[in-house]
Amino acid sequence: MSANPAVMLPRFDVARVRAEFPILSRTINGKPLVYLDSAASSQRPWPVLRAIEHYETALHANVHRGVHSLSQWATEAYEGSRETVRRFINARSTREIVFVRGTTEAINLVANSWGRGALKPGDEVLISHLEHHANIVPWQMICAATGAKLRAAPLTAAGELDLEAFTWLLNARTRLVALAHVSNALGTVLPVQEIVRLAHAQGIPVLLDGAQAVPHALVDVQALDCDFYAFSAHKVYGPTGIGVLYGRESLLAAMPPWQGGGDMILSVSIEASTYNDLPWKFEAGTPNISGAIGLGAALEYVEALGREAIAAHEHALLNLASARLATLPGLRLIGTAPEKAAVISFTLEGIHPHDIGTILDSEGIAIRTGHHCAMPLMQYYGLAATARASFGCYSNTHDVERLVQGLHKVLEVFG
Repeated sequence: MSANPAVMLPRFDVARVRAEFPILSRTINGKPLVYLDSAASSQRPWPVLRAIEHYETALHANVHRGVHSLSQWATEAYEGSRETVRRFINARSTREIVFVRGTTEAINLVANSWGRGALKPGDEVLISHLEHHANIVPWQMICAATGAKLRAAPLTAAGELDLEAFTWLLNARTRLVALAHVSNALGTVLPVQEIVRLAHAQGIPVLLDGAQAVPHALVDVQALDCDFYAFSAHKVYGPTGIGVLYGRESLLAAMPPWQGGGDMILSVSIEASTYNDLPWKFEAGTPNISGAIGLGAALEYVEALGREAIAAHEHALLNLASARLATLPGLRLIGTAPEKAAVISFTLEGIHPHDIGTILDSEGIAIRTGHHCAMPLMQYYGLAATARASFGCYSNTHDVERLVQGLHKVLEVFG
């Protein structure tokens, strides 16, 4: 990344973008809001809010099977969002797009449906020390239930995956590789295409946690050649409580349903049931219809802005912020991989991250502090927590300057 504090931003109409996010016009503690917590949850633009409002006020009905007009219109909107997702990540078919509550549920679905049938005592699931808890705990649970073993590849000092060690850990007992595409705590971009190639050379399927990748980069699941890909709407300017599991159709077709109930069946008797086709056999019960419609609107919004333009804008902000923060006394950047998304984790010598976050909040600046649901990663660095600033399409250079000013105040308070 660049260390030039005078780095120029690419041509990107961030003022117009910011005007489309109503929450950015409010004040916090009497100061204009600076929102630097997009990695935890991004804000929503008017097109997403209006799409949800339109469904709730003009279309609401339960989807599938209804013969009345509202049900048919709601179904068209819901399934239309599935096609938007398919196009956005370039899946082969909507049969490969399963709506879930979020990345966490997507990974749990694979662990419980695929894992219970595929894993046995002595088998191994390979992750890394970079993972979010959502890509650790489900594998711990299914390994405990099946007798399999969870193994984790180490990192380099810069916070990158140690690819040599990862390759050594791949072996005849490895049944699945499950890795983040982008680290939520550090922003490190993993070499996922090389990882998939190495795993597939040994016949090992790969699951990618894409929660932090989809908002920042072009994701093409066919080009990646991964077997499963998971992401959440609320990281990519959509609503909470909705997300996506992409699965290779041949794998999903062989997997049993994870949950039972309505909409995932074709027929039910007291003695037995037959299950619905893909993807609905994994979508038991009334779905989050407005959430799916909001997700579709969010992805269309991102497409309209241009994913390459968003990525270039955020990368320039990342370079600027990294250079500006590096000038602060006692500040340590945590995770300095050359390939990063727009996430910066840092510490200030002698000052707890929670104190940093509290003082910044008094200035109207929202960052995230804590272990970021990545405790093994914090342990690797010998830290209890970090402060994390993360950018979105609406972030601008003024946000960076306000962050630097706020951190100067932190230093003044603590002498």
